Amino acid sequence: MINLHALTRRATGALVCAVALLSPSAQAASSADSAAPTPITVMSYETSPAAMAFADDLAQRRGLDAAWVRQQIGAAQRLPSVIRLMAPAPRGAYKNWAAYRARFIEPIRVRAGQRFWEANREALARAELEYGVPASLIVGVIGVESIYGRYTGNFRVIDALSTLAFDFPAEHPRAEARTEFFRAELEQFLSLTQRTGMDPLTVRGSYAGAMGWPQFMPSSWSQFAIDFDGDSKVDLVNSPADAIGSVANYFKAFGWQTGQPTHYPVGFDESRLDKDGLLAPDILPSFGVESFTAMGALLEGPALQHPGKLALIELQNGDPANGGAPATYLAGTDNFYVVTRYNWSSYYALAVIELGQTVQALVERQ
Repeated sequence: MINLHALTRRATGALVCAVALLSPSAQAASSADSAAPTPITVMSYETSPAAMAFADDLAQRRGLDAAWVRQQIGAAQRLPSVIRLMAPAPRGAYKNWAAYRARFIEPIRVRAGQRFWEANREALARAELEYGVPASLIVGVIGVESIYGRYTGNFRVIDALSTLAFDFPAEHPRAEARTEFFRAELEQFLSLTQRTGMDPLTVRGSYAGAMGWPQFMPSSWSQFAIDFDGDSKVDLVNSPADAIGSVANYFKAFGWQTGQPTHYPVGFDESRLDKDGLLAPDILPSFGVESFTAMGALLEGPALQHPGKLALIELQNGDPANGGAPATYLAGTDNFYVVTRYNWSSYYALAVIELGQTVQALVERQ
């Protein structure tokens, strides 16, 4: 629930998930990282002056025992594989929505989603009632993030976060901002484990440091994770109910509007189309229906009565000059934008939405 190339912008808000750090994305790798090999040659951060200075500063600011913080960070290992995975993507590459979609809306994930829905009907219904977030969206997120708990990551979180906090790839164009982001997440992680009694040296997650069924980053766990199964503790690793409630709570906190669609079909009147103008705000809804259609977008039915703002969402389908198909377009609402708060990617958001809808249709046919 997390796009590498938008992480600087996301750092000003909440960053949820491992997938969100890929790109939402290397997202298939997020599911597969449980099988990632552990590097043979490692370096312990106990020998890093920068890491130890950070540990002392963190302990002082957070009121934590300095020796304990030094011990945890000092036990972290530098993982070259994590550094490689965070290397900047090549510029100018075309994305492919059809290929991206096929990675997530596929039989194994859909059948797992059906079983998850049937096993957790009560929690899903209660989350939808209490937070107004559709069960299908919650199911879609957990399915994309971890295939319903099947792949939650096999990197020690302390290793992943320390590596990215102190050895983020310097060649990355936003290395400084991302270093600060991961240092903040490392701080959140140590504070979280100290507060909850989790052993920071045994918690495992994605190579970006995201954890559990919904792949929450430590800051999102601290802010949005809730006890939804009533056992007086928050457990996103072993409790699907807590994962369900926490995802719903997250979306509600970011402004989910109950009953509003996430998107509408859209066409174009080529004679008056200002596509560049429509795409300029990116995925941020910025146009009322009147101004949207005045710039050449064609809407029909309920979309013409939409009371809020809209954004033109473009999803590439490869390079048209090299066998790719034309781009896919849709009119995104404020709720579509809310879904992208989990991962700053329209591709991710639509995959989550469509996976959830596909699972729901299967469940309703049974």
